[in-house]
Amino acid sequence: MASDSASDTDTDGFKLYLYKPSLPAAILFTVLFGLVTARHFQLVFKMKTWSFIPFCIGCVLETVGYGARAYSATQTPDWDLMPYILQSVFILLGPAFYAASIYMALGRLIRFLEGQHHSVIRVDLLTKIFLMGDIFSFFGQGGGGGLLASASDKGSQDLGNTIIIVGLAIQVIFFGGFMVVTAMFHMRILRRPTSRSLSTGAPWQAFMAVLYFTSALIMVRSVFRMIEYAQGHTGSLISKEIYVYTLDALLMIIVAVIFTVRHPSAIFTYQTLSDPLGQDPGSFDNVPMVGQRPYVAKP
Repeated sequence: MASDSASDTDTDGFKLYLYKPSLPAAILFTVLFGLVTARHFQLVFKMKTWSFIPFCIGCVLETVGYGARAYSATQTPDWDLMPYILQSVFILLGPAFYAASIYMALGRLIRFLEGQHHSVIRVDLLTKIFLMGDIFSFFGQGGGGGLLASASDKGSQDLGNTIIIVGLAIQVIFFGGFMVVTAMFHMRILRRPTSRSLSTGAPWQAFMAVLYFTSALIMVRSVFRMIEYAQGHTGSLISKEIYVYTLDALLMIIVAVIFTVRHPSAIFTYQTLSDPLGQDPGSFDNVPMVGQRPYVAKP
């Protein structure tokens, strides 16, 4: 992947990389994220799943982040600061946008199954609460990442590090809460199914499994990042590039690929001979939720 030896280049005493960044690895993930990004945008506009736009933005950030990392790798050992800042901040922030779309997907699924009474949090508050946590996490990670990447003294480095850790801790707490809420809703609707959950042909249980698995991957990645920054700039995790790719890049590309195969449109996009509301049946946000006949799922 990359040499573990530290470079001789630094910026005002602060080493940008503690190893020689791997150009092949950075190019590989730039291409992978680029392809997945294109596919997600195609699905969003084709199926009108507007609630997955944040996920697309997260994919864009990952693509640009690894692209900037590839550019940094070509500069070894004389790295420019801006590509380092871009790869540092964008790769850090991408999963926060993933989380936003995942939070919204659960709220839509609960309404789709007419299972609002099974949710431990009122559905009209559920998405808002988790999105608020995501916003706090985003600003914490983004602000701390920008400060750390451009730090010129140890005090700024420590402050940036602390802010990032707080942002990641917020993400872990809210994502953990989200996983608990998801599991409790799932158990309740299995015990007392709604008429919609029994009659619909949509593969909603498979989508629940996707939510569990992708949430677990994002959680592992967030915990890794939190430990990495808690160790400081000379810690064992940040000083070896292999961890960036195995505990962040690989996990996040798996999440992105899974949602191209098990896209929310497979659940919420339905067709009917006549739509009495005049809505676009392919719209993620306009799917009839309560008191209407379930549509027949697309084959």
